[in-house]
Amino acid sequence: MKYLGKIFKFIALSLYLIFALLPLYWIIVTSLKGPKEIYTFPIKYVPSPITFESYKNIFTFTHFATYFRNSLAAALVASFGALLITMFGGYAISRYGTRAKRHMLLALFFTQMVPPFMVMVPLYTIFSKFGMVNKLTTLMILYTNMMIPFSAIMAKGFFDRIPVSLEEAALIDGCNRTQALFKVVLPLTLPGLSAIFSFSFVNTWNELFLAVIFLNSDNVMTIPVALNSFISKAGIGWDVMSAGLVIALIPTIIVFAFAQRYIVAGLTKGAVKG
Repeated sequence: MKYLGKIFKFIALSLYLIFALLPLYWIIVTSLKGPKEIYTFPIKYVPSPITFESYKNIFTFTHFATYFRNSLAAALVASFGALLITMFGGYAISRYGTRAKRHMLLALFFTQMVPPFMVMVPLYTIFSKFGMVNKLTTLMILYTNMMIPFSAIMAKGFFDRIPVSLEEAALIDGCNRTQALFKVVLPLTLPGLSAIFSFSFVNTWNELFLAVIFLNSDNVMTIPVALNSFISKAGIGWDVMSAGLVIALIPTIIVFAFAQRYIVAGLTKGAVKG
């Protein structure tokens, strides 16, 4: 029975892995096919011959390099901005036991329950009056604010795992509160901070709803908006769209590759072992 259980788990995990990777495999295969091969029958599950024409076309006939740069700028600014704000906010919520702490946490949780479309009209009205519609800066501000509530809740949880006695020891040794935070607490919360940054980056990089509403010019479009524009009444450019999706995956893969060790530690054990 013990071996049967292991075999069942192996089969279940293998099926789940296939189910999870199949869409990614199909996107890569489609991006390496020619336009005629995509619509031919029987379906080819392995491209033959392999062609990179889709990747050439997406940079030749669209401003994909501009879209990529816009997405990267918006995601990095929003992720670092949210990380900086929630780093101090989460620490304050964790360490200072005020009566308003519970109400503050409930307010942060409540913001995650509000559907985005409910706040679109007032947001668009406010930004349009300030002449900030169709600007990448506006998207950075919106993304930063969008990431703050949940990131602050995450940061508070990570700071809660660090014993206060470590800061007290640093204060006894002559550090002030700020020095204790930067020299003692933050190095121990590196796994948690990496998890927060990765969470913010992936969500802002893939965000479409806000970008579609606030951006309408080609020079400020992000990748999700550009990929969405490939869908038209005349049809869908599956080859070019697939190539764009593959390119769009690269930054998120790089982020997770560098931060994987910290993300796993941050999301499981937090900052302190034992």
